[in-house]
Amino acid sequence: MGARMRRFCWIGLLAGIFFFSANSAMAAAQPPASSSTPSPPDILLAKIWRDGFDPTAFLVSEKLDGVRAVWDGHELRFRSGRPVPAPRWFIDALPAQALDGELWLGRGRFDALSAIVRKTDAVDAEWRQVRYMIFELPGASGSFSERAAQMRAITESARTPWLAAVPQFRVADRAELMAHYAEVVSHAGEGLMLHRADAPYHGGRSDDLLKLKPALDAEAVVVGHVPGKGRLAGQLGALEVQMADGKRFRIGSGLGAAERRNPPPIGATVTYRYQESSKAGIPRFPRYWRLREEF
Repeated sequence: MGARMRRFCWIGLLAGIFFFSANSAMAAAQPPASSSTPSPPDILLAKIWRDGFDPTAFLVSEKLDGVRAVWDGHELRFRSGRPVPAPRWFIDALPAQALDGELWLGRGRFDALSAIVRKTDAVDAEWRQVRYMIFELPGASGSFSERAAQMRAITESARTPWLAAVPQFRVADRAELMAHYAEVVSHAGEGLMLHRADAPYHGGRSDDLLKLKPALDAEAVVVGHVPGKGRLAGQLGALEVQMADGKRFRIGSGLGAAERRNPPPIGATVTYRYQESSKAGIPRFPRYWRLREEF
């Protein structure tokens, strides 16, 4: 190879290295592409009430069977992080303050509510029935007692028919707590929520928020379909599900004809009810309740 040819090869090699380095540096300088999957808001999640807790340390409210919705002052989002397709007039009436609560129609009306809020094109007449019931102020300072007072002030000053604070009250002892609980359940209510009165705001699952219900409920992910036998031959016999901690179990009760013919798909999240957990942490007598809507 002649000297001139070797010189051209070296020049080409150096140019290629420079081009690669420059493009790598430019790529590194670019911000990462944003994901199309929304980020779930960091909200407070409830644990289960146990008799060892002191009810006088909590503010008590009715547990509403609605759809969780978080307002950040600009956008109303579901628990999944997806935007709520509410009408513009519903959104425009909300205050600048961040809010956390439930979209609610009333006791025993979850299915009707779910049908309304799932629609991409909101129907005004349907949304006129929906109320946004507030039970927390994300990021606000002070104790929960102080935030509860703020919630009342915010919702009252907004003067918006569909915006209200969930009533919070104190009880003197366990007997009074259980009397309220029995009253709510006897009128088709879900149960009670107890929020520690002196708790600062934070997200995550915590003993600062507890639920008291006739039947416990939890969520699990479907990981398998167990074929039915006998009268259920050719249909679903049970769902094999996995809890967040990796434990697996089967749910065969509570499934209707529709679920047995067309089971919740692998990867779907289902809600089940149960009575208690075994020493190994497996729910006893689990019953299928419903497919969790991916709002």
